[in-house]
Amino acid sequence: MADPIPTSVTQNLPSPYLTGAFTALGERLLPLLSTSAAINTASYAQQVAPETALQQQARGMSGGLGDYQQYLNQAQQYSGPQAYQQFMSPYQQQVMDTTLTEFDRQKQMALAQQQAQAVAGGAFGGAREGVQRAEYGAQTLQDRAALQAQLLQQGFGQAQQAANTAFQQQSGLASLQPQLLSGQIGGLSALGQQQQAQQQAVLDAQANAAKEAAFEPYTRYGLVGQQLTGLAGGFPGQVQTYNPIQPTSPLQNLFGTLAGAGGIAGKVLGKGGIFG
Repeated sequence: MADPIPTSVTQNLPSPYLTGAFTALGERLLPLLSTSAAINTASYAQQVAPETALQQQARGMSGGLGDYQQYLNQAQQYSGPQAYQQFMSPYQQQVMDTTLTEFDRQKQMALAQQQAQAVAGGAFGGAREGVQRAEYGAQTLQDRAALQAQLLQQGFGQAQQAANTAFQQQSGLASLQPQLLSGQIGGLSALGQQQQAQQQAVLDAQANAAKEAAFEPYTRYGLVGQQLTGLAGGFPGQVQTYNPIQPTSPLQNLFGTLAGAGGIAGKVLGKGGIFG
């Protein structure tokens, strides 16, 4: 046996206000779903800040780190057994000649004084005086040679010291040059990196702003949808009751047809028909 058909149906419908709001939201969202509304991602594509002028300058200066070789080459000229020669004083011979001339003059004066003493003592021309003069002459030559050697040694020592000083100076420059250049390169690189970081921050901010602008409709409608969903429970709904259409059986349809036909026939016959 079939279930009885209810005489009425009751439905709980959402608030008309929310229904209108969701309908309006849907109308706004539909255009965003079309292919023509595709977001241009190139407008917020990630960009890398280019190398700054300071960084380029620092990179260009790095080629000069090998310039220390010129100082090493110069230092090499100041080393070796002959290096002192270029530092010998050009007045060395003049100094020696003047010193030795003065030495000879002093010795001649001393020899004249000895001869005067020998004459005064009555020994001039004697064997004793001759021995004394010979000894004095030999000692004079020895002293003269020692003085000359001392002058030469002094000049050599000064030249050798000057060569060693020049060698140390050039070696120091060879070490100092890359240090100073490296420090300068490092300073320029650091400043350049700071500028590049600032430029990168600007590019990132611009990309983020462009992305926010591109997604603004989706963000705005998404926030509206969240708010409406949250408000749905707070608005009272509406209750609608209606009567469903009752289905009829074939027998009922037949009776209805006959009743209708009988009514029509009665009206016809009663007004001038056979039984009128």
